[in-house]
Amino acid sequence: MSIPRPLLHEESPLATAIVAAAERTAGLLGPDTDPGVRIPGALWTVGEAAAHLALANELMADVAAGRERAYGDGTAGGLAAANAESLAAFTERDPAVLGDAVARHAAAFVKAAAARDAGEPVVGPLGPMDLGTLGSYLLTHILGHGYDIAVALRRPHMIDAQRAALTVPFLMTAMPRVLNSRTAYGLHACYDIRLRGDGPRFAVTFTHGALTVTEEVPRRADCVITAEPVTFLLMALGRRTTAAALARGHITARGRRPWLAARFPALFVAP
Repeated sequence: MSIPRPLLHEESPLATAIVAAAERTAGLLGPDTDPGVRIPGALWTVGEAAAHLALANELMADVAAGRERAYGDGTAGGLAAANAESLAAFTERDPAVLGDAVARHAAAFVKAAAARDAGEPVVGPLGPMDLGTLGSYLLTHILGHGYDIAVALRRPHMIDAQRAALTVPFLMTAMPRVLNSRTAYGLHACYDIRLRGDGPRFAVTFTHGALTVTEEVPRRADCVITAEPVTFLLMALGRRTTAAALARGHITARGRRPWLAARFPALFVAP
């Protein structure tokens, strides 16, 4: 399958996925939810993750409406610093209030974006991209933090194969921006990334540490990674390790240098 085009009319798969993921996340944040529950493996609590998500959805909605919003410097490190600063300034932690904001701002994004061309350039928290890719970014962000909240509360998460596939346009755009130059130093290799089922396929090519991401595989791949879509997204977001995915058969690796699969996630810094 080719990379899904990020279309943002209100009944498009991407717009529908954004609203549904936000509403599912909001459904986890009822009046009986304890905002002090810690996110496993993270520094944030459920209340802090929900507050961050509400703020981010509002920011994305503003960008979609044509309002400029400075947030960090377009790097993973700058984004982390901006996240910390915004959370310190925004003290609301009531889960029900935050859940309402998460859903409301996601719907506002879709409404604003539907009135514009998906190819229109905008500037998001990770720098310039088109509006459709920003929508893919918003979905990725909601799914990542919604997953964290669901795991912390021991509730089912909202990531499925279709929604994971819709995050690929953003992931392709983000990879060069979150490259770990230390771990990628000197690497010369071509990865052929394939999502199982009818999922997208794309190439990630390193030329002496420099990275390009393309829809077409430019040469014979050194490592072909075939991944179950949900697992691929969780690995991309730093929520699952390659070793665990390989052990469970959720990803497979082949090609001339299949051992490069184990190295792949460490080549990036999840923002």
